[in-house]
Amino acid sequence: MFHIRGVVLPDGREQDVWTDGDRISLTPVDGATTLDGAFVLPGLVDAHCHPGIGVDGPVTLDEAAAQATADRDAGTLLIRDCGVPIDIRPLQERVELPRIIRSGRHIALPKRYIPKLGIDLDHPDQLPDAVAEQAVAGDGWVKLVGDWIDRGVGDLAPLWPDDVVAEAIKVAHDAGARVTAHVFGEDALPGLVDAGIDCIEHGTGLDRELLDRMARQGTALVPTLINIENFPGIADQAAKYPTYAAHMRALHAGVGDMIGQAIDAGVDIYAGSDAGGMVAHGRLPDEVSALHRAGMPAERAIGAASWAARAWLGYDGVVDGGHADLLVYDTDPREDVDVLSAPRHIVLRGRLVR
Repeated sequence: MFHIRGVVLPDGREQDVWTDGDRISLTPVDGATTLDGAFVLPGLVDAHCHPGIGVDGPVTLDEAAAQATADRDAGTLLIRDCGVPIDIRPLQERVELPRIIRSGRHIALPKRYIPKLGIDLDHPDQLPDAVAEQAVAGDGWVKLVGDWIDRGVGDLAPLWPDDVVAEAIKVAHDAGARVTAHVFGEDALPGLVDAGIDCIEHGTGLDRELLDRMARQGTALVPTLINIENFPGIADQAAKYPTYAAHMRALHAGVGDMIGQAIDAGVDIYAGSDAGGMVAHGRLPDEVSALHRAGMPAERAIGAASWAARAWLGYDGVVDGGHADLLVYDTDPREDVDVLSAPRHIVLRGRLVR
């Protein structure tokens, strides 16, 4: 049991907070140990993370646990797994690891995604049935691969016909699940947004018209800016496909403008590192800093990785009876978002990590 007195975000009021087991109490708890610190916020959320994927593809469960530990030590106390190829349910039972919301496996087509990571369907028409299966297998989220390089055309191209996508998303919604999709380019986006998809990952091909539609219907965006920094390197390795390489460089060059338009349109934007593979785990604070540099006000950028993201995923903030997942800082992260990477204290499930 712990006691913290500090300025609690996002309200910005100084108050006393106690932990009582795995829950927050706003009334005194006898015998609580006082922790030093001046600013308190709900644990960070990595809304696009892959504990279970390494640079060479699937990893062991022990390696996945080490990845989740790295995320935790950087302040991430809630992970939305955005597709992994191994069963990480045992990690959800480990109290020393972040809470995890599973999305099951990526759904793709043969040779249209990274090998060994997804479920490769034999035909696009199988998508609704696969979505139904993954809606049951996960924790309320399903992950589609919306586009990828088509080597036959030498460029990014959609994987699924629009009518099949619409049917698949309806199947998920009828099952009580939400759907997100990996999308780099432009062509897959209208069909996904028209179908009422719940979230777009990366979204580098989004334009203002689509962003306005996303804002109106509540489709979220998780841009993974620190992974998009890898686009030029991906293009360099794709000299065999010059159209694709040029396209990836153009998407990279335009991402700042896209984020600015998304902010202006009022799209719900959340922070995701895309850790696993090309991005190391534990870098979510870097994504918050990247969102801030792209024009998102500091408090909104922090919220995109904390209280706002928690609410989007069905978790609470610093409220009486809420989950006891807290970060304590010596200085105000709203004044310098870079301090997010160095909390004085991390409290996960009411247990002191440090």
